[in-house]
Amino acid sequence: MENEPVALKEVTAKTTYNTVKVNGVDIFYREAGDINKPTILLLHGYPTSSHMFRNLITDLSVQYHVLAPDYPGFGRSDQPKIADFDYTFDNMSMIVEGFLKELNVNKYSIYLMDYGAPIGFRIAAKYPEKIESLIIQNGNAYDEGLKDFWIPIKKYWNDYTLENGKPLEGFHSPEGLKWQYTHGVQDVDKISPDNWSIDLQHLTREENNEIQLAMFYDYRTNVPLYPQWQQYFRDHQPPTLIVWGKNDYIFPADGAHPYKRDLKNVETHLLDTGHFALEEKGAEIADYILEFLKKNNIK
Repeated sequence: MENEPVALKEVTAKTTYNTVKVNGVDIFYREAGDINKPTILLLHGYPTSSHMFRNLITDLSVQYHVLAPDYPGFGRSDQPKIADFDYTFDNMSMIVEGFLKELNVNKYSIYLMDYGAPIGFRIAAKYPEKIESLIIQNGNAYDEGLKDFWIPIKKYWNDYTLENGKPLEGFHSPEGLKWQYTHGVQDVDKISPDNWSIDLQHLTREENNEIQLAMFYDYRTNVPLYPQWQQYFRDHQPPTLIVWGKNDYIFPADGAHPYKRDLKNVETHLLDTGHFALEEKGAEIADYILEFLKKNNIK
């Protein structure tokens, strides 16, 4: 009797859902892949969480070790009271540093998106020897990238009042969230409403509105650091992949181009989608990342 054919099955790395205490705060994170493979750290943006990486984690973890934490006050991580915790980009970067230390991760690539950019660039500039590559998706490090969207936020920076903060609350209202996910996309019907429903679970927690306004106000501290981050690019020349939703109103493509001034090994792809580019171009972005890392011998 002939042997029955052996069914071929695709090898996939299961995502696990974990919590680790960092500086007294429980940090939720998603993890997948072989810990002996190179690590990719995925840093999420506002107003979301590691949920934005749910599909990318699966796509990358077949070949890499992937980590995606939620910041305090976001996703499933703890939300300390404002009186007990500094909701600043400096402190968020310290939390991510502590997270990597707790997990004993000493070399990694960073995926930097939105808020993930100023958090990740702080860490990269501080520990350049630990960075294997940068993957930048709608994350800013140049003045050219702060355009019309930022006008009311800059007004808040310059005049820190309840009156100037009130209009900013609309960005994390249900309609504001939907707009962030759907503006600039090719097909709105392909963007799952689960995205903003899940974000609302942490955004509607007590004090979270005030936390988001605190982060908006503290974003002003990132801009004076741009020259320092640009110097880091020039001095250390990390291999850099830019995958950018070119129709993004928050971080327009104007912010993608200046990286070429300071980085020699930089590959840029402007994608016909919006701010949350992974929602519409996730498979394409995953392919670009895998090819880029392979080309730079990060394997």
